[in-house]
Amino acid sequence: MDYIIRPTRLEDMEGFTDLRRMPGVFETTLGLPSESVQRNIDRFKTMGPDNHNFVAVLQDGTIIGAAALQVQASPRMRHVGSVGIFVHTDYQNMGVGTALLTTLLDLADNWLMLVRVELEVFADNERAIRLYEKLGFEKEGLKRMATIRNGTYADEYLMARLKRRSTNGSM
Repeated sequence: MDYIIRPTRLEDMEGFTDLRRMPGVFETTLGLPSESVQRNIDRFKTMGPDNHNFVAVLQDGTIIGAAALQVQASPRMRHVGSVGIFVHTDYQNMGVGTALLTTLLDLADNWLMLVRVELEVFADNERAIRLYEKLGFEKEGLKRMATIRNGTYADEYLMARLKRRSTNGSM
C-alpha cells in the first residue's frame, strides 16, 4: 500500500468527513454519524497556530487516516499537547495509525518541544491502547461514563506520554 502523510488541506474536508462518519471509525471518536462537511470546513478555517493536522492519503487522493495535535493555549500549559487519531476501517492494523502518531510525536518532540502529550481513548478500544502503549503512552486514569456511544455510557482512559528533562535541562 502506497500512501503519504501530509498536512491537512481545506480540500480534504469532504474525504475527512466521510472518514470520520464511517461505521467502525465514528464509534471510536466523539463525532456523530450526522457530522457535516461544512462543520469540518468551518472548524478547519478557524484553526490557529496551535493546531497541527495531518492526513494519510492514497495516491488516488483517498484519505485513509487523520491525526491532530493541539498545543494547549494556556501559558502555564504550553508544554502540553493533546492528540486524536482515526484510521479507515479497511486500513486498520496496517501501520497507518503508527505512521500518523509517529508524525505527531516527531512534531511534538523535535519542533514544539512538548513535554507531555495526552489523549483519551475508549476503555474497550484495545487495538488503539496497544498502539499508544507501543509509542510510550501510559494509562493515567479511568473516566467512568465519560461519553455516550451507541446508546450507552462508555468509559475512557486518560493516557499520556511524558518526556522528562534531565538535571542539565536536556531531554
